[in-house]
Amino acid sequence: MNAFTALFLFALAAGLAVELWLLRRQERHVVAHLDRVPDAFAERIDPAEHRKAADYTVAQLGAARCETAFAAVWLLLLTLGGGIALLHALWQETGWPPLWQGTALVLSVFFALGLLDLPYEAWRTFGIEARFGFNRTTPTQFVRDRALGALIGLAVGVPLTSAVLWLMARSDGLWWLYAWGVWMAFALLMSWAWPRLIAPLFNRFTPLEAGPVRERLERLLERCGFRSDGMFVMDGSRRSSHGNAYFTGLGRTKRIVFFDTLLGALSPTEIEAVLAHELGHFRRRHIAKRLALVAATTLGGFALLGWISTRPWFYAGLGAPAGSDAVALVLFLLAAPIFTQFFRPFGAWLSRRHEFEADAFAAEHADAEALVRALVKLYRDNASTLTPDPLYSAWHHSHPPALARVARLESRRRTT
Repeated sequence: MNAFTALFLFALAAGLAVELWLLRRQERHVVAHLDRVPDAFAERIDPAEHRKAADYTVAQLGAARCETAFAAVWLLLLTLGGGIALLHALWQETGWPPLWQGTALVLSVFFALGLLDLPYEAWRTFGIEARFGFNRTTPTQFVRDRALGALIGLAVGVPLTSAVLWLMARSDGLWWLYAWGVWMAFALLMSWAWPRLIAPLFNRFTPLEAGPVRERLERLLERCGFRSDGMFVMDGSRRSSHGNAYFTGLGRTKRIVFFDTLLGALSPTEIEAVLAHELGHFRRRHIAKRLALVAATTLGGFALLGWISTRPWFYAGLGAPAGSDAVALVLFLLAAPIFTQFFRPFGAWLSRRHEFEADAFAAEHADAEALVRALVKLYRDNASTLTPDPLYSAWHHSHPPALARVARLESRRRTT
């Protein structure tokens, strides 16, 4: 066992132990508080709804525990167990040009991982989501969605993977810089293509109909100086009763999307407050900041790949043959998350900070109390736990805990 193998196994075991420990903490904390609604929500959410959220959270945690353990097993089988080495040998037997062999290797590894994840997706969809009354997806639609996703993955993955492997083989020692440029250009292209070309393959998007709600929202957009490609309603109710709203796209392709389930659950002032929160992300430049962070981290990742792909101990340490750019790429994509997972709390902290800033913006440009009401309805209708374990939340949650978020909003409302 070389030193890198030992380091990889230590990081994998440590990450698995921490994750299982956090899942257990979350379960115990939620169960310990399931019989009492927090005082701040006592008048808004009844005990039965609070218990449902606790039961739903515990069920999700059970699925996450199994998925986490099996993901570690599959990673070991692919790396030290010889899975990648076997696939590499099989693709070599095809006699295809090296570029196509490498592209097939990378895509087949992740296609296999996607297939292995299907049972868990089915469990979550037709087990947990159905048991708690959220699922509206039919088996036919489930299969269609996954098949369509696989085809899109091939259409996108083949040119991108081929371009990166071609640069690895043809360029000088700075190939990683050129590959990063291709990767970022692809990310920007997808930001344009997703709302216009890809998302409509899965859902129907219709312009928000004219009326008092649209007029209210257009006045808000004008006050905030925001221009978009339009406001759309997505038929999210085809698959789930969960509600949400989001921005998508960049530049002139920005679109505001409301789930039809959200519009059916909220009043006009609450919808306005939710949109004001989303606008807060734009006005506080959160999207640009996150894009800059992604650009910096991916640049560092490609630079590291450029160095580590020339080190024999990297291949030997992960049980794969050296000398193949495709093997280097797939090993790096599989191993990097094992080491970067320990930076996850920083990403969660930054995201929660942005959510607080967006809430503050919404409180300035809309009705803070309406945003509180909207959040409470969303927590209730989505069965989100109001009592997460603090450590689990700090590690995983991109949004602040419900109590902290509502308390800040109500504090701002009292001081204005």
